[in-house]
Amino acid sequence: MGEPWLWPAGLGLLGLVFGSFIATLAIRWPEGRAISRGRSACDGCGTVLRPHELVPVASYLAQRGRCRACGAAIAPSHLAVELLGLAVGVTAGLAAPGVEGVGGAVFGWLLLTLAALDLAAWWLPNLATGALAAAGLVAAAGGLAPSLEARLIGGVAGFALLWLVAQGYRKARGRIGLGGGDPKLFGGIGLWLGWHALPGVLLIACLIGLAAVGVLRLAGRRMSGGDALPFGVLLAAAAFPAWVLQALNR
Repeated sequence: MGEPWLWPAGLGLLGLVFGSFIATLAIRWPEGRAISRGRSACDGCGTVLRPHELVPVASYLAQRGRCRACGAAIAPSHLAVELLGLAVGVTAGLAAPGVEGVGGAVFGWLLLTLAALDLAAWWLPNLATGALAAAGLVAAAGGLAPSLEARLIGGVAGFALLWLVAQGYRKARGRIGLGGGDPKLFGGIGLWLGWHALPGVLLIACLIGLAAVGVLRLAGRRMSGGDALPFGVLLAAAAFPAWVLQALNR
């Protein structure tokens, strides 16, 4: 792509496609349903979707968020994830036109996948966190910054830090405070961003969590000691902007 604007445009279009896939994945994978077999169909009535009903964003808007056959509501999260996939692609292409931007977009889409699964089912599957980690190592092998050494230290440090926090919380409070997938996710983030970015990512994730609690309280939702937020979502929301800042500063 010779023109710089083609990178955000191309990655944005890919982001719409990947966003649609991620939204479907987040609905079906936790339920044990395959998404790679057969043609796409309505989750409510099973009607096979026509090609023009599979266009990301446009189909949702044209059908006003409902199935043409049974009128069942299409989950608004589907539209939201498609738009987020678009935003990740465009942002990565603007921050770093070229191969680095492609790497950043892949990082963002993997984070979006994990966040969608965590939000939908409080689940960070090993296959998804493993894919994030493996892709970080592939990016390093491809010569993308930061260095392999910084990434490896970040992977070990990210996992170890949250694993120790989880163990300490369980011993002190007698209950689980962090899920088993959170340390793996943070380790995967370290394999992408390097160790030096981890304190900032963790701080921003905690601040986002505090802001979310504040919004819930303003909305009249009382948070008790047993309530929790999906921490994987917070980590993902903090990690992609951290990559953008790294790309802009290189």
